[in-house]
Amino acid sequence: MTLSSPQARDYPIQRWVFEDAVGRFDIDLGDSNMVPGRLDALDVPADLELDYGHDRGLGALREAVAGLYGGAADSVLVTQGAQQALYLVYAALLTPGSRVIAFRPGWQQSWDVPPELGCHVELVGFRPDLSFDVEAAEAVAGPDVRLIVANSPCNPTGRRIAEKDLHGLVALASRTGAHLLLDEEYALDLSRSAAVGSDRVISVSSLSKVYGFPGLRVGWLYGPPDVVERCARRKFLSTISNSVLCETLACDVLAHRERHLRSYHELTRRGLALVRDFARRNADAVTLVEPEDTPFAWLWLTTGEEPLAMCRRALDRGVLLMPGETLGASDGFRVCFARSPEAVAEGLGRVERVLRPSSPAAGSVPAR
Repeated sequence: MTLSSPQARDYPIQRWVFEDAVGRFDIDLGDSNMVPGRLDALDVPADLELDYGHDRGLGALREAVAGLYGGAADSVLVTQGAQQALYLVYAALLTPGSRVIAFRPGWQQSWDVPPELGCHVELVGFRPDLSFDVEAAEAVAGPDVRLIVANSPCNPTGRRIAEKDLHGLVALASRTGAHLLLDEEYALDLSRSAAVGSDRVISVSSLSKVYGFPGLRVGWLYGPPDVVERCARRKFLSTISNSVLCETLACDVLAHRERHLRSYHELTRRGLALVRDFARRNADAVTLVEPEDTPFAWLWLTTGEEPLAMCRRALDRGVLLMPGETLGASDGFRVCFARSPEAVAEGLGRVERVLRPSSPAAGSVPAR
């Protein structure tokens, strides 16, 4: 079994989340972040001066982020979430006619934004075992390649890029004069990032996924200082700086990083056990791809139904899932298990009744 081809039918994630699903679910197993944190768990000085801050991010925050990589603050630019960091890299490194190599399924931005900048995107898939197909990337590379984009651990497969494949992509970037852009939103140990000490690799991450603070909209890029400088100029022309309040709260999150990671590990451990049980009970309908330290898992849908259609029926029962069509795939769906065990169990129970609508238990619990 393999993921759908790079030409799989799309369904915009923006439409699914912000139009179709709004107000229709009480259990969120769709968003890929740790259960959201609360403001009362963070500390902010009452006398904080709400000025413009700094265009590259507060010094204390840049130092804290640099510490995650074991590097220097001049390699860090704080952004409005990882999304802006990725966009700034595209804007800084690409010119009309540039070629981009991206892996699909993945994050829609990597194949939607470059064409808007006048660039051509070569989409490559994964090997049957869901490892990154570096040979396919090499086959489409040429002298006009300026950027190679990879997400590790991968959204939606939940699999990390193997060291040999990572080395292959770094070598490909060096050989073609391109940069390798690593979306490392779900990486737990950024000190192992290929961006550390490299003049060809850029890492992007944030506080949204593992830490569970997407509402702070605090992300960053870490890379060669010259790339950081080019991105900083473009950030200034768009948003000038981030919120001083949000960046101060972000400093508090990273100051208590170990506490947040303990909560993450505990929730994901218990949630993944429930997903494994769900997959075993429904082995004739779904197949679990074992995730590698992600808060979500990919489930092949083997019933013959389109994932979008199944996820719409789950939404009718008040459960948000992420259909593969929103991530460039058409044969499975993503489920997030970094939630309370009670929410995961109830949500998966409802999904089970969606998969088996004719079973006696299917009508025993109302949709909402």
